[in-house]
This record gives sequence, C-alpha cells and structure tokens, in this order.
Amino acid sequence: MRVLLWHVHGSWTNAFVRGGHEYVLPVVPGRGPDGRGRADTYDWPASAREVPWDRLRHEPVDVVVHQRPHEIGLARDWLGRDVPAVYVEHNTPAGDVPRTRHPLADRSDVRLVHVTHFNELYWDNGKAPTRVIEHGVPDPGHLYTGELPRAGVVVNEPVRRTRVAGTDLLPRFAERVPLDVFGMKVDGLPYGTYEDLPQHVMHTELARRRVYLHPYRWTSLGLALVEAMTLGLPVVALAATEAIEAVPPEAGVLSTKVHVLADALHAFAGDPERAAQAGKAARAAALARYGLGRFLSDWDRLLGEV
Repeated sequence: MRVLLWHVHGSWTNAFVRGGHEYVLPVVPGRGPDGRGRADTYDWPASAREVPWDRLRHEPVDVVVHQRPHEIGLARDWLGRDVPAVYVEHNTPAGDVPRTRHPLADRSDVRLVHVTHFNELYWDNGKAPTRVIEHGVPDPGHLYTGELPRAGVVVNEPVRRTRVAGTDLLPRFAERVPLDVFGMKVDGLPYGTYEDLPQHVMHTELARRRVYLHPYRWTSLGLALVEAMTLGLPVVALAATEAIEAVPPEAGVLSTKVHVLADALHAFAGDPERAAQAGKAARAAALARYGLGRFLSDWDRLLGEV
C-alpha cells in the first residue's frame, strides 16, 4: 500500500515505516510541523519518502494515518479527494480526564487506534470504533554495560512539561544517584545533559548507565521506556499509566512513593550484578510484548481491513 502520514512522533514512526509498504511523508517549506519529511536523528528505510505537499494530488495514496485532528482537513485539501483513513492517538487525555471526549468521538467513519489500553480506557471515545495496537520497537540489541553508576532519563522538553514528565521530581532522585538526561531541549538542566542525539548514539550512551529512571506522571507509555528495556536496563518508574503493565516486577521497581523509587535507584547503582539481572528480565519482557514483528503484523491487519 501507499500510506500517507505526517512525521509527528519520531520514535513511533521509526517503527511504523519499517513495514512492507510505501510511506509518503509530506514536506512543506521550512519543514514545519505540517511537513517535516524524514527524520534527521533516525535511520529510516528508503520506502519512507518525502513528497512536497503541493504534489500529493498526483500520489496514488491508498490510506491515510492521521495523528492530529487538523490532519483530516489537510489530507482532503492536499489530496483533493477522500481516502480511507485511521487515526492514531498517542496521548493521554488532558483537562477533566474522566469527561474528556476524543476529537473523533462523534465520528464512526474513521477507526480510532490507541497505542495503549490505558489510552482507550481513559478517553471518552464516543461512537468512534476503536482498536488498540500496542507499541513496537526495532531491537537495538542487548547493549547494556551499566559501567556508570548513574541513572539515565529520556525526556523531551523537560522544562515545559515539568509535572507531566516528572521533571520536578528529579532533584529528589539526584540526591541519591547522579542523573543524565537525554532528549530535546534538555540543555541547561543541572544534571548531565545530552541534547537530541541520533538514536543509535543515544542508545549506546544510555546503555552505559546503570539504571533507567522513568519519572512520568501522565503519559500513554513513553517509548523511551520500552527502548531502554530492550537495551537491557533495569527500570525504576512511577507506578502510573501503562507503565504498570509494561514493567514486570523482576525488571525493576515501580511505586507511587518517591522515597521508594529513590531507594531503588540507589540500590541498583550500588549493585551491578542485580542491575544486570533485572535488565535482562526487562529486555525479555520488552521483546515479548513490544516486538517489531507483532507491531507491524497488527498494523498490516488493520490497514487491510480499512
């Protein structure tokens, strides 16, 4: 198939474009949010190709994968015709959560795909037909060395997303274990920072840390968490959202008590053997549940239905 989608969520797209289809990525002048084209920090296959937005009318697109509400109008305008579509919801609802209706809640003509069961549970989906296709990640390999008794954190825009990402909790963790923060707009934080590294470089660096810290209060499921698990890092995470389903007890420590999490970080940092053992369990769990093959197979099935 020829699949039109926007480059919105780099990590998710990195997995999605590895299927057996042709992926059309719009490009606009200046490569703004409505047309970034291919990613700079990911190695995407040649089947993910850029097409200027004003040439999309000449593209024989079979299906559109929307990820933001306004893309429905963009696709209609840029393609000049209606094309079968699905909508992927990456995010948890905001605002008055128990009563937050999804933008597609009043539509029954577009399949609404949630990336976690937590998402589907907490959004008011209305009459929209829903499907859950859990994340999948390409296997980077068991790169874990854990040679540095430090905790790695991956978060984009940690200042703007302070309470959502749990950035406000980092000082309490840093009292027990040195922190290294990876992601976009992390420069200036009072920890070790690694600004927007290419993915393979980030994976290698992250795997040198003894333990992975996932301080998010409110997120569907951070893909960086799953990637860290596949690298072989043990996990310390808030017992919130989908993390409680993704991280089994043998792979790390989950709790709503910050002091328990801080103690766990300190314990892993001081016990390389225990950390490595938990990391192996984390990797096994991630590959079993979030393998790329299962993810792409689920998507092939849904795209075929649509």
